[in-house]
Amino acid sequence: MASSAIYETAFDEDVQDESNQCPECDGWVTTNVAETVCEECGLVLEEERIDHGPEWRSFTDDEQNRERTGAPLTATHHDRGLSTEIGRGTDANGNELSGRKRRQLGRLRREQSRGRFQSKAERNLAHGFGEVRRISSALELAEAIRDQACQLFRSAQNEDLLQGRSIEAMAAASVHGVCRCNGLSRTLEEITEPARVEHARVRTAYQTLNTELGLPTQPVRPSGFIPQVATELNIPEQIRHRARQLADQAESVGVASGADPSGFAAACLYKAGCDAGRLMVQSEVARAASVSTVTIRTHRDTLDELAV
Repeated sequence: MASSAIYETAFDEDVQDESNQCPECDGWVTTNVAETVCEECGLVLEEERIDHGPEWRSFTDDEQNRERTGAPLTATHHDRGLSTEIGRGTDANGNELSGRKRRQLGRLRREQSRGRFQSKAERNLAHGFGEVRRISSALELAEAIRDQACQLFRSAQNEDLLQGRSIEAMAAASVHGVCRCNGLSRTLEEITEPARVEHARVRTAYQTLNTELGLPTQPVRPSGFIPQVATELNIPEQIRHRARQLADQAESVGVASGADPSGFAAACLYKAGCDAGRLMVQSEVARAASVSTVTIRTHRDTLDELAV
């Protein structure tokens, strides 16, 4: 009489797969929730399996009323977007709420806002993320830059860099640091303008981030500031193209190293405009680049010495 073995397996226990054999030793292959492995030689055939099914559910089986499990995780909130958000005015179907129900939801929102922070560190993190979102919105930065700035601010808090420093200054410094790491032509003055903190404090906070976290910042090139300054002065494309040529040649010979990139870009535009016969006022060009007229004249003389 042939005996039969009965296997009782739980959800996360190994399950013997008789349909497949190991391609190396023809041994037994078992599969669990993590990987598919050969019991004889230990060869891992598959790991970290990906669910290629839909990320929505249809509760009516007609594939018309599709629903998701919730919003994705986001780096712009202290709890990564996992907390409950209580709406206002309407219910989930868009119907207007009665006055009694609105007052009840108002009381629930108040209690929920009081209990959403478990510590002072979470409260500071939420305040810093709010500043990062506000500055990024004022500068019209991309969502990817905003998310990276929030993650940098979180890293600064984890390294205890917020102690003794302003949260607003560290938030602005995080935005500036991410712009530098991505090669965006944003000066510290531009980022400080929408921030509610002094310029010197933002500069100090950025130096702390750069020193303690070792930010992979890229060198700022004057050619990256030419479109921005040219837009402020309403300069035509022909002069912009000539200014980019001047900036590229100055960068190639190294005369732009150590100079204010915004001021050097303004000087390239000023020289290109004068060479094209366009009337350029030094004070207007300097105001567009947030530099002095002395800076414009100094860099213009440097460009003249290149004889380009």
